[in-house]
Amino acid sequence: MGYERITNDVDVLMSREGLERFKLRALGRGYVEKFAGSKGVKDTVNGVGIDVVLEGEFPGDGKPKPVVFPNPSVAVQQGGLRLIPLARLVELKLASGMTAAHRLKDLANVLELVKAAKLPLELELGATLDASVRTKYEELWHAAQVYDPISES
Repeated sequence: MGYERITNDVDVLMSREGLERFKLRALGRGYVEKFAGSKGVKDTVNGVGIDVVLEGEFPGDGKPKPVVFPNPSVAVQQGGLRLIPLARLVELKLASGMTAAHRLKDLANVLELVKAAKLPLELELGATLDASVRTKYEELWHAAQVYDPISES
């Protein structure tokens, strides 16, 4: 899509059962828990952290809201990876950034995705977003349309 950003870890969506199966197979075989009882693991070969988000959990502050992490079966195949569809990713980032002050980078990510992917305001993306985040998407979409001479140079 043309939007690159630096990250120190990989986020993986799993069911609770999938996490348990993964830990049974992987711990001690190149992966260690980030801390005892953690959902997250670290790849000891490459030094990469893997943060696990679970189906049914709430993004951002973790408190109940209309937007939840979906079942991993929603993933689509793209370039050898299974990824959350763009509309769901945008929805999750919006819900996260709107409910957790320490996650404002998620709102910035949506703004940059709108710019880089030239996401339209009225695409099915906007229509399928949960009503609780739709106004924020529209606000960020309009902000992305403003010419920025600093980033455009």
